[in-house]
Amino acid sequence: MTSTAAPPAETSRTAEAEPRPQGDRRFGLPVATCLVMGNIIGGGIFLLPASVAPFGTISLVAFAVLTLGAVALALVFGRLARRHPQTGGPYVYARAAFGDFAGFLAAWSYWITTWVSNAALAVAAVGYLGVLFPAVGAHKWSMCLAALTVQWLPALANLAGTRYVGAVQLVATVLKFAPLLLVAVGGLLFFDPANLGPFRATDQTALGAVSASAAILLFSYLGVESAAVSAGEVRDPARNVGRATILGTVGAATVYLLGTLAVFGLVAHDTLVSSQAPFTDAVNAMFGGTWGGTVVACAAVISMVGALNGWTLLSAQTPYAAAKDGLFPKVFATKKRGVPVVGVIVTVLLASALTVYNYTAGSEGVFEILVLVTTFTATVPYLLSTAAQLYFLLSGQSERVHRGRLLRDGVLAALAFAFSLWLVAGSGYAAVYQGVLFLFAGVAVYAVMAALRRRATVPPAG
Repeated sequence: MTSTAAPPAETSRTAEAEPRPQGDRRFGLPVATCLVMGNIIGGGIFLLPASVAPFGTISLVAFAVLTLGAVALALVFGRLARRHPQTGGPYVYARAAFGDFAGFLAAWSYWITTWVSNAALAVAAVGYLGVLFPAVGAHKWSMCLAALTVQWLPALANLAGTRYVGAVQLVATVLKFAPLLLVAVGGLLFFDPANLGPFRATDQTALGAVSASAAILLFSYLGVESAAVSAGEVRDPARNVGRATILGTVGAATVYLLGTLAVFGLVAHDTLVSSQAPFTDAVNAMFGGTWGGTVVACAAVISMVGALNGWTLLSAQTPYAAAKDGLFPKVFATKKRGVPVVGVIVTVLLASALTVYNYTAGSEGVFEILVLVTTFTATVPYLLSTAAQLYFLLSGQSERVHRGRLLRDGVLAALAFAFSLWLVAGSGYAAVYQGVLFLFAGVAVYAVMAALRRRATVPPAG
């Protein structure tokens, strides 16, 4: 059954009419921007310079291309959120354009992205915790326990209510910027071109190297949709969601590009390839000793805990929106203190189980494996959202488009769609294979939910 969304004015009133529990506060533009920046600048910037170093400095080209694609996506999400200012983001847009099944696939894929991302962030945080507390990295079980701890602390903050989520996000975003700016700006003064290494360090073609490194780097840009997913928690979402999305993405992109370039010029290529904490190595190279690296490691842990705080909220918002429409189990629609508590609890349990599995299985390159899985699953809601924008623009639905911006919005949506499709190709066969298994498992869930909804709405024969 195809479902059509209500006109913009009606959806906005519906979102505003939802009762707000005592003690719950909506996010303003500053906190919404911090939510976007905090979720984008999580573990990626602190670990990914080492992850892409094996490809050579050609990965900087991938970073530049990826930044343009991320900005295009941010602009598309901003346009969509103005017309559909409701909690759920990609789920809402896909369902409005293509019906229940497409909406479910967007929600299911995005939910997988959030809890797998939480596990990946926790794995990344352990590398920096090992700098502060060497005992953490002494054994796989101590590493696993540390990863579980940094997952559960943000979950507890979420369960306390949205006001605490916003406070933690604001503080964490401010604290993480000091060391990032130190390396991004100050590091250029110590830049040594001899540290850059070869332009293309693998035997891949230039296009293949750019695509492969971009697939890794996408993880560092996941989160551009954060304000759109939490639109129901943002004051004046039709205005603030788009602004927060663009401001957060551009701010994060600037820090990313400068920071990555500085790390490449501060740490010798051979050292960077095997580094477990590249920003720590960069600061140590700037000032000597270990004190600067310790400060960066501390800031990195704070940054990742802050990102986990925001991602935990997002992990519950999309299932909440789908559950209200009967596409996810009803229990996911339960809210307390403004937070979908069941979604938070289920997500942290799944992320914890994935973390334990990866440490007990003894997998090498755990972070990279998890990153590539989320790269694929994230592109499904991105593809559906950009396709929804193209549908709205080309189907003559005047209430959903701005005629004066039709050409510009169409070009942006087409670029964002092509960009997302390219990222699927760059994910690699293994990531697509694992991601498709996750995705197709949801088809059975949708079949069950659709059958239950039909039984509840259609009276028995006779």
